[in-house]
Amino acid sequence: MTTTANEITYRLEQKRRVQADFPGPKSLALAERRKAVVAAGVASGVPVYVADADGGIIHDVDGNSFIDLGSGIAVTSVGASDPAVVGAVKEAVEHFTHTCFMVTPYEGYVAVAEQLNRLTPGSHEKRTVLFNSGAEAVENAVKVARLATGRDAVVAFDHAYHGRTNLTMALTAKAMPYKTNFGPFAPEVYRMPMSYPFREENPAITGAEAAKRAITMIEKQIGGESVAAIIIEPIQGEGGFIVPADGFLPALSAWAKEKGIVFIADEVQSGFCRTGEWFAVNHEGVVPDIITMAKGIAGGMPLSAITGRADLLDAVHPGGLGGTYGGNPVACAAAIASIGSMEEHNLNGRAKHIEELAVGRLRELVAELSERSVIGDIRGRGAMLAIELVQAGSKEPNPELTKAVAAACLKEGVIILTCGTYGNVIRLLPPLVISDELLLDGLEVLSAAIKANA
Repeated sequence: MTTTANEITYRLEQKRRVQADFPGPKSLALAERRKAVVAAGVASGVPVYVADADGGIIHDVDGNSFIDLGSGIAVTSVGASDPAVVGAVKEAVEHFTHTCFMVTPYEGYVAVAEQLNRLTPGSHEKRTVLFNSGAEAVENAVKVARLATGRDAVVAFDHAYHGRTNLTMALTAKAMPYKTNFGPFAPEVYRMPMSYPFREENPAITGAEAAKRAITMIEKQIGGESVAAIIIEPIQGEGGFIVPADGFLPALSAWAKEKGIVFIADEVQSGFCRTGEWFAVNHEGVVPDIITMAKGIAGGMPLSAITGRADLLDAVHPGGLGGTYGGNPVACAAAIASIGSMEEHNLNGRAKHIEELAVGRLRELVAELSERSVIGDIRGRGAMLAIELVQAGSKEPNPELTKAVAAACLKEGVIILTCGTYGNVIRLLPPLVISDELLLDGLEVLSAAIKANA
C-alpha cells in the first residue's frame, strides 16, 4: 500500500512493469475471440486486455502493468476503482438496478441533480436532466434551446467534437473517423472559426478580436436573431485540447445573452476537476445558460447530464425529456460517491499540481531538444494538457511522429492518447489521483520517446 502526498491509498502497486513480448498470450487469445464477434468499426488503441486498474495503473490479463495517462478519455478521474465509488455501487446494486425514473422515481436521481445545481456556475435557479452519454446530453441541450427560443440555427466551431449521433456528428468538425460516409446530417448547423492561438494567421489577435470575427460571420451568414444556440467546448477535446485566447468565451457569451441565444458549454471532457476547476468555464467566470456533462461525472459508470437555467428547461412539456436508462440508480450512486471523493481529496488542487509538474518537465524537454525541437506548443489547464508536435523549425503538423511517440511509450509501459484535427497532438489525461512518482515516471518515458524519434 502506498500513498500520494494527497494521502490517497492505492489497492494495486503503482509501478509499471512490462514484458518485452507483449501483448501476451491471453491478450492475443482475446483479440482472436474479438475478431469473430465484435464489429471491425470499433477500434482500440492499445492491444492488451485489462484485468484490473487502480490509481494510475492498469494491469493486463498477462500480468503487465501500464501507467495510465488517459483515464479512459478523462472518465476515471477519481481512479478506476475508487473505494467510495465501488462501495456505493455495491450498495445500490443490492437494492435495485433499475426502475426507470420516468416510471417509478428514486432519491438518487434527485440527489445528483441537487449536486449538479450546486456545483455548476451561476447562482440562478437551475434544473437538471440525466442521460447516459455525452452525445445524448448535447442532443438534449440543443432540443431545449430550440424549443425555448423558437429558433432553429445552431452554431458550432472549427475543431469541435460533440459526439457520434446524427446531430452531434453535424456539430463535430472532423470527418475521419467520425463522419465519413455516415451522412446526411442534421440541418441548420453552422460552423464558425475557433480561437486557436498556436495556429492563428495573426499571432497577436486577442480573444475578444477572435470572438468578434466569429460574431461577424454569424451575423452575416445566419443573423443573430435566427440562432437558437451557440455550443462550444471551453477547451476543445478531440480537436487538439485547444485553449481559446483569454476573452474569447466571455465575449461570445455576452453577445449570445444580448441576442437571446442559448450559450451551451460542452464540458463533457473538461468538467469535474479536470482543469483545476469544477468546470473549465470557471477560469474566465463564464456562466453558461446550459452546461453538458458526462465522462468524469460518475467514476466510470455511464451517466451524463445537462444543467441549465430553470426557465429554459422548464419550458419543455412533460415527457419531452428523458430516456429509459437516463439517471440509472447505480450510476447515480456512483456519481454521488465520485463527487464526494473529488471534494474529500481536493482534486481541483490535485489537477493544478499535476499541471505544475507536467508543464515543468515538458518545458525542460523543449530546452533539451534545442534547435531540433518538434514541440510546437504546450497547452492546457490542470490535468488536461497537450503537446502539439510539428516538423522541426515549422508549424507543419507531424502526425507520423505523434504515432511513433505513442507506440514507443506503450512499448515502455505508458499509455498515452493522441488527438487533434491534424492527428499531431499528444494529450495527457492522467487520473487525478495518480501519484507524483508515477506521473513523473510516465513523463520521463514520454520525454525519452520524443527525443528518440525527433
